[in-house]
Amino acid sequence: MPFTVATWNINSVRLRLPIVERFLAEFSPDVLCLQETKCPDDLFPREAFAAFGYAHVAVNGQKGYHGVATVSRRPLAVVEKRQFCNVAESRHLATSLEAGGRPLLLHNFYVPAGGDEPDPEVNPKFRHKLDFVEEMRGVPADDPRFPASILVGDLNIAPLENDVWSHRQLINVVSHTPVETTSFEAMRRHAGWLDLMREMIPAEQKIYTWWSYRAQDWALSDRGRRLDHVWSSANIGADLSDIEIVRAARGWERPSDHVPVIARFAWE
Repeated sequence: MPFTVATWNINSVRLRLPIVERFLAEFSPDVLCLQETKCPDDLFPREAFAAFGYAHVAVNGQKGYHGVATVSRRPLAVVEKRQFCNVAESRHLATSLEAGGRPLLLHNFYVPAGGDEPDPEVNPKFRHKLDFVEEMRGVPADDPRFPASILVGDLNIAPLENDVWSHRQLINVVSHTPVETTSFEAMRRHAGWLDLMREMIPAEQKIYTWWSYRAQDWALSDRGRRLDHVWSSANIGADLSDIEIVRAARGWERPSDHVPVIARFAWE
């Protein structure tokens, strides 16, 4: 069986625990990285995850906002929980585990959404988002502490033209503006990360991982964006065997507006 890592902005882990259980039962990833858990560490439903077969849990949460968690079938060790831009928000968690016969560093990120106005001079949230992405340059793919690295999460930017339903109509909308996409791709290249979804799926093909709650019929309108990402250090890019976007999860009962993304590697 391949080694699998999944990422999912769950938009409240306790509220959506039933669909998390369904996902784990149907897809059984080795590791699941959650974002926007909206849950302080002491209230995270560890017992429920243990019952699902995921006894190893690492969390970085806060009440009502943000929060990331990594749950695993394999033993996990917490490496660090970074704060970015000197803002006390729970948006990052780095863990390590054994995969492919070596230690693997796994970053779990939840990048700020940035508000509605794409002007850093008038919108502090957008300024914070740009600063956060810039600071991610300091998270290298080639970390000297580990032989291989993976970075996943809701990074809240759709960098390529076919990462949104309409490049022309969304070019001035937060998540796809040129200032975001340019700085995002520059950061990724500077830090040495491979965009595994686009390594597997050609840039000419549309990819979405998020559909707005505002759409009356999300599936019919299909106005999505690729906000969720899976990256790796270059030395394991060739080991990627598959990327799966679980689009059907957007139609499950009381869904998140994001869907899970699964990366499978040719390891045990």
